Amino acid sequence: MVQDRILEEFFQGHTSRAYEVFGANFIDGGVQFTVYAPHAEVVWVVGSFTNWDDHPINMERIHSKGVWSVFVPNLNEWEVYKFKIQTRSGKILYKADPYAYYSETRPGTASKLVDINKIQWEDSSWIQSRSLNFDQPLNIYEVYAGGWKRNGEHPYSYDMLADALIPYVKQNGYTHIELMPLSEHPFDGSWGYQVSGYYALTSRYGNPVEFGRFVNRCHQAGIGVIMDMVPVHFVKDDFGLRYFDGEALYEYGDEANANSQWGTMNFNLWSEVVRSFLISSATFWVDTYHMDGIRIDAVSNLIYWDGNRDRGTNQGAIDFIKRLNYSIHHEFPGVMMIAEDSSDFANVTASSDKDGLGFDYKWDLGWMNDTLHYYETDPLYRYYDHNKLTFSMAYFYSEKFLLPFSHDENVHGKKTIVDRMWGSYEQKFAQARNLYAYMYAHPGKKLNFMGNELGSFREFDESRELDWQLLQYPMHDSFHQYIQKLNQIYSSYDSLYQNDYRYDGFKWIDADNNVQSVYSFYRQSDSECLVCILNLSGNMYQDFYVNVPYKGYYKEIINSEDSKYGGCGLIHPRAIRSCRHEGKDCIKVNLAPFVAIYFVIRKK
Repeated sequence: MVQDRILEEFFQGHTSRAYEVFGANFIDGGVQFTVYAPHAEVVWVVGSFTNWDDHPINMERIHSKGVWSVFVPNLNEWEVYKFKIQTRSGKILYKADPYAYYSETRPGTASKLVDINKIQWEDSSWIQSRSLNFDQPLNIYEVYAGGWKRNGEHPYSYDMLADALIPYVKQNGYTHIELMPLSEHPFDGSWGYQVSGYYALTSRYGNPVEFGRFVNRCHQAGIGVIMDMVPVHFVKDDFGLRYFDGEALYEYGDEANANSQWGTMNFNLWSEVVRSFLISSATFWVDTYHMDGIRIDAVSNLIYWDGNRDRGTNQGAIDFIKRLNYSIHHEFPGVMMIAEDSSDFANVTASSDKDGLGFDYKWDLGWMNDTLHYYETDPLYRYYDHNKLTFSMAYFYSEKFLLPFSHDENVHGKKTIVDRMWGSYEQKFAQARNLYAYMYAHPGKKLNFMGNELGSFREFDESRELDWQLLQYPMHDSFHQYIQKLNQIYSSYDSLYQNDYRYDGFKWIDADNNVQSVYSFYRQSDSECLVCILNLSGNMYQDFYVNVPYKGYYKEIINSEDSKYGGCGLIHPRAIRSCRHEGKDCIKVNLAPFVAIYFVIRKK
């Protein structure tokens, strides 16, 4: 039987389909309830259909290792329920279903019956053609679903997001939406990163059918969807996984390792059943909701105990993440696995067959920190920090990196991206335009948090929508248009994405001009070469010679100081023919303060 095979693999830590056995599944005119509670003495199902404790339904222990199950006929969708558990000490616990597909909206904590087979899909061509995007544009718009736009005091529903967010993302040139966790969670202020329901779509914004409709519409519009997952820790709330059957089950048995730095519980990733639970959760989101990628949060806390390398590697967690990545790639070859990892642990994006962790991409948090530190620095002192913009290419090819300006860079007093720039209001925007030109020309895929494109000065607040009124102000509106243009250029010029992870895709022209704080490099594909010039000083340089790799005419395709983007208007309206200077092929350009320029030449 399928159930017997899944249970055998469940206890071995190898099943990706635990949800097909556990939880509450509609079958044969009723619902099959199944729960894993090995330390329980008695387990009941209670809920709206039993008038809670008035008529509890006894569950039968169907497996010697602690699997309990019961079939209840004639139940309706949206009934609420919990498992009532008598522990070995005689204590009574009321627990939400760990495998529930849906739950009450907070502050309610009961699980809800839902038939996920009602989700309808019309995206087969998208699913069949999607890839890992190594040689394709990957430009991610990170979204907190409850704070992009709001309907008065209420966040947009999944259907409202489909109506507004999809055309916005399409118009602005992003290829994918990354959703901060939509797994059920009790506290809005955790932004979804302190999870209570690993299979339950949060009810804050609608139901599973409505979310499926959102994803379906994304795919029909040519937009991929990436989901955040948090396999490191879970909430301590009494209704959740903590001491689920009266004893440590999902967490470590000792208090020191069980408690996390976030006031939550660490998963015991040495446990085979916990591995099966989490691998199946990732599979569920990909299989049921057609996710195109899974971004794994806090990977450094998987690699090292508490994320502290002084405590050594957590081999059980490392084995788990290798198994998770292998399982997803085996079942869904076109689905991306992305690591949010702040460590310098090697081979994060190497295949698990080659002793790597098996991720497809790793966030380059070192690049992000160095870059923002540099742009915060007074230009008078950038001479001393010149290498902060060049160092990334010294290690870039060690992993498949993704460049992130995420929600983490817009909270906790760090200031927003624009506000972190040095100088006056106008200088901040000039340098932010330069920053984004540098980001999009740098090898690696891209991620930007919602609101970055508006030039927002207010940090992210989960209870409010973005400051859309900023677009009434010329500088913000111009900045928005600039980011939109950069996105369009990124997807239109294959030199910016085709050879991201090949040595011949990027070359420095001048990485050492720390006296003038001018950087130049080029990106190339088989058909074109794109030269990027960055002036990170407040000085203007006229008749400035830049070496070029090919003879011919170089066309300016974007200039951050174009007046339509809020700049001073010093641009190059005509293509520039290369010339010889000091024995080398060059172009002669004018560089406004803080300008960034792309020139393109087509190869013959």
